This record gives sequence, structure tokens and C-alpha cells, in this order.
Amino acid sequence: MSTSYDPYKMLEFILEDILSAIKPSQEDWLARFHVINEFRAVVESVESLRGATVEPFGSFVSRLYSKWSDLDISVEVPSESSVPNFGKRRKLNLLKDIRQALKKRGDAHNLQFIPNARVPLLIYERNHNHQNISCDISINNLQGEIKSKFLLWITRIDDRFHDMVLLVKEWAKAQNINDPKTGTLNSYSLCLLVIFHLQTCVPAILPPLMEIYAGNLVDDFTGESITTERRIQDTCDANIERFSSRSLRRVVNRSSLSELFVTFFEKFSRINSMASEYAICTYTGRWEHKRNNSKWMEKKSPLLIEDPFEQSDNAARAVSMIQLTKISDAFEVTHHRLISANHDKSSLIASLIRPQIRSKLIERTSQENSSSRRGHYLGSHPPRAAAVPSPSLNQFQNNPQEARPSIILPHNQFQVKPQEAHPSSIAAQRTRQAFRGQGRMEWRPRGTTDNGF
Repeated sequence: MSTSYDPYKMLEFILEDILSAIKPSQEDWLARFHVINEFRAVVESVESLRGATVEPFGSFVSRLYSKWSDLDISVEVPSESSVPNFGKRRKLNLLKDIRQALKKRGDAHNLQFIPNARVPLLIYERNHNHQNISCDISINNLQGEIKSKFLLWITRIDDRFHDMVLLVKEWAKAQNINDPKTGTLNSYSLCLLVIFHLQTCVPAILPPLMEIYAGNLVDDFTGESITTERRIQDTCDANIERFSSRSLRRVVNRSSLSELFVTFFEKFSRINSMASEYAICTYTGRWEHKRNNSKWMEKKSPLLIEDPFEQSDNAARAVSMIQLTKISDAFEVTHHRLISANHDKSSLIASLIRPQIRSKLIERTSQENSSSRRGHYLGSHPPRAAAVPSPSLNQFQNNPQEARPSIILPHNQFQVKPQEAHPSSIAAQRTRQAFRGQGRMEWRPRGTTDNGF
């Protein structure tokens, strides 16, 4: 890298602009709550789903969603056992009943029934206030709910995690490498890559996830669900607090978002060569050699990103060998563009966001006064933290600290009124206060000092 060129000067503002374009507004929150409540009414009309509840999960619950993200919803059907374990055939029949009810209602578009997926899905689109929201419906998807809540807790540790995930997911969509149906990365894998990057920075920003929950989260989810989730959440809360307290007594990584973004692409530009021998493990926060785990050797996957909450599973199992090369090339080319002294700004932005979002960004920017903050592109630059040198791969092999005691989260009965939807509203704050002590997930605005999300 040229010593006379600082790649962070313009990039910081570009990333800020991208985030401002893709972050959801209060209207986006309200639209999703409206769709959830509409779908709840559909479920209540189905006789075979009497007593079932509607539980959103995925990026909406973890707060790692953009304006255009899908909405994941699990229909929780009560059973005699404390943790429902339905066979696939019954799940398929229930999804068919829901499909019939949606057809009868008449306002669901592009209905798709996907029975052969690992988790059977019913997909449809709902238009609300000129916004098309794609909904993925599954039955008793407790694993998805637990993982979503865990990711939400991680956002409490550092705000940069949230912003990095949104930026990386948007970049992956722009590069056409965020679609497991085509052999590329799913959004969950991208979240894990961001976590791994923040674990392996020097100094580390996030701890190995085993320090937050030592155990296989999905396997440990047994017993009465509310009690189990509360126990897990209490454990995670305590361990997150412990990590945050330790951070006050050591050197803190103050890298700017742009610096973390550049080193993210530098790190994974070698993902193709590394993937042949190593697994990416956020549980230990290390590259782990595949030969040390017989289950990994059996999988024969081109890319192995261990699911930290279901450790026998590979979150990147859909990635094909051909597409791994494409993924690796995308990382490498983007890294080159980010650090190039002669890069073209327009082509750089084009590589980071999709065309339809780029047009919205240009339209909004052109409406602002040329003397406003957007004048930074012509010369003014933001203050930024001192750069943290990018470590070599062997420096990522930090010895994981001793595992901490475990913790988990509770079932979220998502009965929030539309006016309470957005985390910054007064109604939302009252709702969070009411949730406390009731085994429900708390919605907190970013930047709160009460270990908030």
C-alpha cells in the first residue's frame, strides 16, 4: 500500500451514505409489524393451527436487516412435549393449510411452497404502503429463533458489528454471492464471517462465542421453553457483561468502520486457499484445522463455516467449489479496489451496493446542498481512529480463553402494537420495561448505556 495514499479518507463517508440508504426507518418497522399481525390473523383462521403462535425471527429479530430484507416467521404449534418436535410430514401439511388460507385471503402474491428444503418453507410477498415484503414461513423453527436472539445479544457488545453486517450483506448481494440456491453464501454465513473478523482483529473486538455460551446451544435447548430461554439469556448476559468489564482494563480496538471494512476483505481474499485445510470457527474464534475434527473431514465441503450454536452443522454447506472461487475472487477484487490509489470512486461504489440502491443514494445526495456534509468528497475528511495494522494469518491463531459457564434466551410472544414497533419510540421504551422480568426479549435502541442493543 502506498504510504502517500490513505484509503480511509473517502471510504468512511461512502460507508456512512450506504448505511443511511439501507438502514430501515420507523416506517419499515411498522410495515413489518403490520404484516406480522396480518399473518397472525391468517393463522388464527386455520382450524389445524388452533392455539398456535406467530414468532418472527431471523434478521428482523437480530436487528441485522435492511429496508429490503425478507421477513422470517415461525408458526409455533403447541404439542404435548415441552419442546415441540414435529415430523416433516406434519409440518408440510400445516404449511399447505396456511397456503390455502393465504389464497382465500387474496392479498398474498407469488406464493411458493418449498417442501424439499432442509426446513420446509412457504414463501409469499405482501405489499404494504408500496413496500414489497417477502415472508418466509416455517413451522416450529426454534433453532432459528434462538440463533436470531443470540445474534441480537452480540450487537450489545459493539455497534460496529451491526453496521459491518449490513454493509457486508449489501456487498454480497451486489456481487451476486448471497444466494445459497445458486451455491453461494447465505446471510447467516455472512454474519458469522463478520463475527470471525471482529474476533481475529488485533486487539479483538468480539470474544470467542464459547465465552458467551459454552455448549451446543441447540442441543441444550431442552425442558420448559420459557425457563430454558431465561436461563440461557441470563448466562449470556452475565458473560457479555464480564467480557465488557474486561475490555475496560485492556487495550481497546478503536478502528474506524472503514478500517474494519478494508481489513475484512483483506482477510477473506485468501478464503479459497484457506478453506481447503481450515474451518472458520466463531465458537473458538480461530481458524481450526479440519483434520482435527472427524466430522468436518466427513463433510467434504469446499467451505466450512462452523455453526457455533449447532456445532455439527456447516453454515456454508450450500457453497459449491465453483462458486467458492467466485466468492474468493469477489473478496480479492473488492480489497484491491478499496486500497487502490487510482481507483475510480463510481466503480468502487458500484461494487459495494446494488444498482437500485445506488440510484436511490445518488438521487438523495443530489438533493442536498453542495455545501453540506456531502462536500467531504471534494476535500474535507472526517477524523478517524488510528489505524490498527492488519495482522498476518498466523496472528489470528489466538489461544481461546477458558470457556465460561453457559446461558440462553426465551420465547418471544411478539404481540407488540404498531406504534411500539420502532426502538426509538417512547411506546417502545414502555414496552421494553413491561417485558423485563417476563421472559420476553427486550427491544432497546442502539447506543443505550444499559448494555442495550
